[in-house]
Amino acid sequence: MHSATQPPLLSIKDLQVQFVQGEQTHQAVNRVSFDIHPGETLGLVGESGSGKSISALSILKLLPSNARYQGDILFNGENLNQADHHKIRQIRGHQISMIFQEPMTALNPLHNIGKQIIEVLTLHLGLNNGEAKTRALELLELVGIPQPTSKINAYPHELSGGQRQRVMIAMALACEPKLLIADEPTTALDVTVQRQILKLLAELQEKLGMAILFISHDLNLIRHVSDRICVMKDGCLVEQEQTETLFSNPKHPYTIDLLNAEPAGAPESVPDSEQTLIQCKNLKVWFPIKQGFFRKTVDHVKAVTDLSMSLQQGETLGIVGESGSGKTTLGMALLRLQSSEGEIFFMDKALHNLNQKACQPYRREMQVVFQDPYGSLSPRMTIEDIIAEGLDIHGVSSPQARKQEVITAMKDVGLDPDFRHRYPHEFSGGQRQRIAIARALILKPRLIILDEPTSALDRTVQSQVIELLRQLQMKYNLSYLFISHDLAVVKAMSHRIMVMKDGQVVEQGNTDDIFHHPQQPYTQELLAAAFETQLTVGRSETL
Repeated sequence: MHSATQPPLLSIKDLQVQFVQGEQTHQAVNRVSFDIHPGETLGLVGESGSGKSISALSILKLLPSNARYQGDILFNGENLNQADHHKIRQIRGHQISMIFQEPMTALNPLHNIGKQIIEVLTLHLGLNNGEAKTRALELLELVGIPQPTSKINAYPHELSGGQRQRVMIAMALACEPKLLIADEPTTALDVTVQRQILKLLAELQEKLGMAILFISHDLNLIRHVSDRICVMKDGCLVEQEQTETLFSNPKHPYTIDLLNAEPAGAPESVPDSEQTLIQCKNLKVWFPIKQGFFRKTVDHVKAVTDLSMSLQQGETLGIVGESGSGKTTLGMALLRLQSSEGEIFFMDKALHNLNQKACQPYRREMQVVFQDPYGSLSPRMTIEDIIAEGLDIHGVSSPQARKQEVITAMKDVGLDPDFRHRYPHEFSGGQRQRIAIARALILKPRLIILDEPTSALDRTVQSQVIELLRQLQMKYNLSYLFISHDLAVVKAMSHRIMVMKDGQVVEQGNTDDIFHHPQQPYTQELLAAAFETQLTVGRSETL
């Protein structure tokens, strides 16, 4: 850990970043100042658009050409704001490295991971190919990639999310940098993989003595990894304090709001008299693995195996598990959007023997809200057309009533109906998710499958969406199948929980029973990874 007597490794003073578009200027970062000492972890927190990533990208001049900088960025006493392009390139990846938020877009899909790590080593350390490959294998082993000799030739799409993130860390650590910038390095990862990545970073920090700038919108996560925390809002630094002091005695109202934004509460109880809305028996979804010239099936990906479940009217069933556990596949199979074996009953009607045309009348009663609202909303359609699409497909509304039904749906989800002529790109992430919910709601369904509907949202927006979903459930007696890897969100939403692993049900029961008395080791591991209060990775208090 760092010593208070050491001079800062990085010192940012009155940093301002503006983006110039034509005659307009947008102030993205406004007079931000902070220091990072050798061996220290500084947490930078705030919601989307607060200026966290822009502040970090400014250090290495990674912003677009229309960015304008003011202020000082002192690294080892040298002002990077006055350094030329050649000097910045020498520092980038060598003395200061960065782990980006989305490894799938940060890694080159056309090159195997070995080539990408070797490139860093030959460029900055001058190693020949043989030396660089040996070092690359050592790095992959260091970050916990299994069988590095075979994985070094793998392409990014052949690795899991956690493995891709480990490759990004290996690349960032290749030259043993003095400062590592980690921009939301665990946001898209399951809680168990998240814990592994954080533990790995802490161990490597201890080993290499590097400083870390850790950027996140998750205060609970930041608490476990940071010595000090800076809180940003609207491009400004509103509070800066030692981690435990900030959590025990926050000063700024925005910091207090962030700390209180953890998902809380519980759904209203469901009367025992409610009927079973949907159930499946011995559901099976296996994807064949074909090889050879004749595409012979040699094995199967067993996405869902021999699964049985039921859901009452007005009830929420939370489905949790890591990526690849079969959660989404189950939801798509229940909607008959994925072919499956076994029995599916909706309102006592057998769906499993029906073809797609015969399933059409049931589509009104079963709707879905996807994980990525931006990807699931057509950029070429207005909000009114997007929300009314279901009415048009099912022919259940006259042109005169269509407008009023869209207005009612928008009011139900807390959106201004006057915005209905706008397009998706004009809305924030939280607003787009409300649009997706309105689209599902307008057909007055009995069941809505929610597939990770809050994973890409800030905690404050998550809490708003959860409260909205609970209100809509009460108002319309909706049933939810709530798929998520975020256990805090699942706890706030669900009456019952089903835990999945490798396509099978590991454990299911009432929410309180699962959270307070988990029976299976896998469930216990998930809960420990999500709710542990201390990350036991050998960190010591700041001296």
